[in-house]
Amino acid sequence: MCGICGIFNLNGETASPAVLRRMTNAIAHRGPDGEGFFFDSFIGLGHRRLAVIDLTRAGHQPMLSQDGQYALTYNGEIYNFQELRKELEDLGYRFRSRTDSEVVLYAYVAWGPECVERFNGMFAFALWDKARVELFVARDRYGIKPLYYTLSGPSFIFASEQKAILEHTRVSRAVDLEALLEYFTFQNLFTDRTLLKGIRLFPAGCWARIPLGNSGTGSAALKIHRYWDFDFRDPERPASEREYIEELDRLFQQAVKRQLVSDVELGCYLSGGIDSGSITAVASRGLPYIKTFTCGFDLHSASGLELGFDERRKSERLSYLFKTEHYEIVLKAGDMERVLPEVAWHLEEPRVGQSYPNYYIARLASKFVKVILAGTGGDELFGGYPWRYYRATESAGFEDYIDKHYRYWQRLIPNRILRKVFKPVWKQVEHVWTRDIFRDVFLKCPQKITKPEDYINQSLYFEAKTFLHGLLVVDDKHSMAHGLEARVPFLDNDLVDFAMQVPVRLKLKNLTDLIRLNENEPGAYGSRRNEKARDGKLVLRKVMERYVPQEIARAQKQGFSAPDASWFKGESIEYVRKELMTDDGPIYDYLDREAVRGIINDHLSGKKNRRLAIWSFLNFQWWLRRFILQSDVQSDLASFG
Repeated sequence: MCGICGIFNLNGETASPAVLRRMTNAIAHRGPDGEGFFFDSFIGLGHRRLAVIDLTRAGHQPMLSQDGQYALTYNGEIYNFQELRKELEDLGYRFRSRTDSEVVLYAYVAWGPECVERFNGMFAFALWDKARVELFVARDRYGIKPLYYTLSGPSFIFASEQKAILEHTRVSRAVDLEALLEYFTFQNLFTDRTLLKGIRLFPAGCWARIPLGNSGTGSAALKIHRYWDFDFRDPERPASEREYIEELDRLFQQAVKRQLVSDVELGCYLSGGIDSGSITAVASRGLPYIKTFTCGFDLHSASGLELGFDERRKSERLSYLFKTEHYEIVLKAGDMERVLPEVAWHLEEPRVGQSYPNYYIARLASKFVKVILAGTGGDELFGGYPWRYYRATESAGFEDYIDKHYRYWQRLIPNRILRKVFKPVWKQVEHVWTRDIFRDVFLKCPQKITKPEDYINQSLYFEAKTFLHGLLVVDDKHSMAHGLEARVPFLDNDLVDFAMQVPVRLKLKNLTDLIRLNENEPGAYGSRRNEKARDGKLVLRKVMERYVPQEIARAQKQGFSAPDASWFKGESIEYVRKELMTDDGPIYDYLDREAVRGIINDHLSGKKNRRLAIWSFLNFQWWLRRFILQSDVQSDLASFG
């Protein structure tokens, strides 16, 4: 696990060592164990190392092939690298290290671009092919590891994080207004855009070759090849429920055991839920006295349904059962504003929810371990959000399904007030149709589908491509901010391939009685009124009953969220007012002051729960200060709080 960056001057101009060093330094937090550089005239590769497998100098990057024809800068972990190494040794390749990095290098030499289809793990890498005079870049199936790039003039510039790209002298700082509109519609980015104009996120499950002399500008100049995509579908001849349970159990155990490979200490996140609890159960069998970590919330100023947000009692019970060495952090009102400048810097752009608790728990875990296992992916693969899928039983056709689903996913600012909120820049974005952005996610999906199961499978596809991807980007940024490698066993290739073919009837309890639930409401997951929220992940729950207590395996879905709806109206109200109810905040160069205040007042008055919108306004405000205005953090903190 590391940080990578590079410069490829397509016109043959010499790559600047000084610029590459600045780029590499900008992501030093991703790799505190060393740095390395490779230069060959117009190509320069940089690397920051977080040593996890083979801690010796042999694992240093950029890594060169023995004949000097190939150079690799790589970020990730390939969990089947030992099997691939044996294949490569049988082909005559010899290795100088015990790393998976060297396996990636020679896998490309042996099999070319198709090597990525053999990798079971998470990765983003760039490989210089001297003979072909081209750069090869690739990203893992699911997008666990990020890779950003820009084509600026004659230069292809890439990095694990956008802040490294900004160190290049050819890259300017400007807000991508279309991306901003996209974010404030969906609380996520479904396209490859970022909030920084001209910087793109290389798509998951894809690779590209960039040859010397490649002409053109922007992402259209890249010939990106997709080698994998999600494909949820009910099998024509399903097996028995018992067979699905037994196979899922086998694959789950296999996935967790695969991801225990490490030469440094490994721990687990441990909430009160089934996903992280079951991962910890399996991991603790192979690693006695494993360390576990939980984030709880002080609820003295919380009210109503938010009083159920703290899961420490459940996690402490699981820690007792699995005999883990357990650590907790408890967040309270005020902790968000304290850490928001750092979060905005490391997150680089807001995505999918109020994620600052993830930053805190990653910081805690990094004090004790270097690798952490997380439960991300279980919900998206096995139907963990049943209230989101109810439209599948009510659609009159595919376009009707798109319309209804699209209205639901306007999570921050609905279409009817977009023009008002974006008044300062509306002329520059009025051509953007966010429904088209939403619809484009489904381009590969079959159009003639009528069964509820088919629609639900399309919903699962959509969430894996968008919501899950957003979670993975956030998890990477928060963990790597502290030099912590986060692994996600649910995204093992064999487990994912199996999960996509599990019949919907084994994921959801009753397709004709799915509930309408607004998860933006506080306590939406735990309300007695919405008990059918427990109807998702049925086959997974039956397997996990083998690992966690029955009451946990059968519990309602509980989101990982602080009681910010209460805090924004209580102890954090002055911070919200000071940041957003002023006349001169940088946010108001892009959003209408009165429209934003109206949304905030709706929340403060109790008319609507707008906690997600308030978080997004605050995050965007700090993002502007850090990335566009380049403000000094300490002086800003002195001025603003």
